[in-house]
Amino acid sequence: MSRTLFAKIWDRHTVMTRPDGATLLHVARHMVHDGSRAGFVRLREQGLKLRHPERTFGTPDHYVSTASHDLAAIDEPFRREMVEALTANAAEQGFTLFDLGDARQGIIHVVGPEQGVTQPGLLMVCGDSHTATHGALGALAFGIGSSEVSHVLATQTLWQSRPRAMRVTVDGTLGAGVTPKDVILAIIARIGAAGGTGHVIEYAGSVFREMSIEGRMTVCNMSIEAGARAGMVAPDDKTFAYLAGRPFAPQGADWDRATAYWRSLPTDDGAVFDTEVSLRAEEIAPHVTWGTSPEDAAPIGGVVPDPAQAPTEAKREAMTRALAYMGLTPGTRLTDVAVDRVFIGSCTNSRIEDLRAAAAIAQGRKAVISAMVVPGSGLVKAQAEAEGLDRIFLEAGFEWREPGCSMCVGMNGDLVAAGQRCASTSNRNFMGRQGQGARTHLLSPAMAAATAVTGRLTDPRTLQGGV
Repeated sequence: MSRTLFAKIWDRHTVMTRPDGATLLHVARHMVHDGSRAGFVRLREQGLKLRHPERTFGTPDHYVSTASHDLAAIDEPFRREMVEALTANAAEQGFTLFDLGDARQGIIHVVGPEQGVTQPGLLMVCGDSHTATHGALGALAFGIGSSEVSHVLATQTLWQSRPRAMRVTVDGTLGAGVTPKDVILAIIARIGAAGGTGHVIEYAGSVFREMSIEGRMTVCNMSIEAGARAGMVAPDDKTFAYLAGRPFAPQGADWDRATAYWRSLPTDDGAVFDTEVSLRAEEIAPHVTWGTSPEDAAPIGGVVPDPAQAPTEAKREAMTRALAYMGLTPGTRLTDVAVDRVFIGSCTNSRIEDLRAAAAIAQGRKAVISAMVVPGSGLVKAQAEAEGLDRIFLEAGFEWREPGCSMCVGMNGDLVAAGQRCASTSNRNFMGRQGQGARTHLLSPAMAAATAVTGRLTDPRTLQGGV
């Protein structure tokens, strides 16, 4: 029988299935961070030890300061204790930790792929909803709750209900200046923030085959914003080239055996998906959000929509609330929306390709509003500095920070003030995400940099000579 990429990985990791359909899954990789403290507390309270330290990998990211990686820079005792607890748990339980002071430290969903911990065919979990990022390398990866974290720590297994399968196909050729972030925002605008609920999405078509691995990570990262359990792209020669030689990737004869297995993973011809969605690449323009959900996105050349044109009363009310919170008036050109600050970072867009795209816009220009650049890991930061990207940003008046989740999540001191408007390369724009009363517009790194140097939401193609 023809099977999907998702089905092949799910079936391989199935330990047993109960009559009610619940499946006990073996977890190949468990990623932990400074927010995983409660799971280790439960483990200790039950007198248990970590079942498989060799399958557990961690790094502090959510609560760290990006102004300095000195623990003293974390000015709230609770946040500092969360980071310290991760260090203590790693020492006690024996799992691999990329700690503060380690050049490999960074955002967990950046560190996993760049270390080769993430591999095709693995089932991976983490106590963070954006674990879907790892699906870009052909893994089945999803976020879990704190009680599930403790279950995985103790047993290396997890009970789950089997999701349905969705395929989102984008064929054609993207226009100049259209990025992976624009692609996923266009997809979510099309299917809605609940469009993928109950599904694992496989991204297929020429656009994703041509897309870089880092671009695929951006797309898979935001699958959860469409309501999906996970997002995946079939592994291919680009995947293998990306992984080759990375520290935790297979080596020698093990590499040959691994790649032979990985080549068997792509969805078989004739495999049936529960849901199919198709888009044309040529119809996708640079996008930006205007509301308080990732589905509230539109091409940058458009206008703030009018709730009166909404298809249902419920949607009309939601749009009205969103626009009131965002302080926007229907009919306003998006390029006329003034912005107070810019954030370039997060597990969505903090990799070297993202920083290069932003630096290409910033070079030779000056930021007219506050702008912060936060690399996704110490290795990304070092590479950017070796390429001179940090100097480009600093000369343009941008802040250059230490790795961490930073302003994406608003729980580490990097906040947007109430009423301020932030152009952000992160993944969520709900009310209060970046701080109480903060107004967030999601966009690509290039558009973020263009916004920083103009003070308004700006189509980056206008600064690249493309429009």
